[in-house]
Amino acid sequence: MTSNSVIRVLIAKPGLDGHDRGAKVIARALRDAGMEVIYTGLRQTPEMIAEAALQEDADIVGLSILSGAHMTLVPRIRQVMDENDLKDVPLLVGGIIPDEDIAQLQAIGIAGVFGPGTSTDAIVAHIHTLMQTKQ
Repeated sequence: MTSNSVIRVLIAKPGLDGHDRGAKVIARALRDAGMEVIYTGLRQTPEMIAEAALQEDADIVGLSILSGAHMTLVPRIRQVMDENDLKDVPLLVGGIIPDEDIAQLQAIGIAGVFGPGTSTDAIVAHIHTLMQTKQ
């Protein structure tokens, strides 16, 4: 990403979680903040998410997980992304994430964890900070 380019964010809903209102709210907020947003839709596998990130040349990937399967899905998604030369693409997670799981997610390289009530402005600011440190 160059300083003049638009931040490309891939938003994905991994696993069997069928609730995507939060993902759509975040996608709209990021779009309104001037980012290009690609939403993959529901029921994405780790492989599908990594492939979409690669094909869309995503600068950042955001996951929305409400199912409670984050400790299974997120490490696998990070692994598949790393195996596909996407190690430098930050991975963010939002949804119902217990406090005791946040440190484990950060330990595997998750660049941000956002729970219910996090303001969209905070997420936008975090993404801008991540992209500034990537340059």
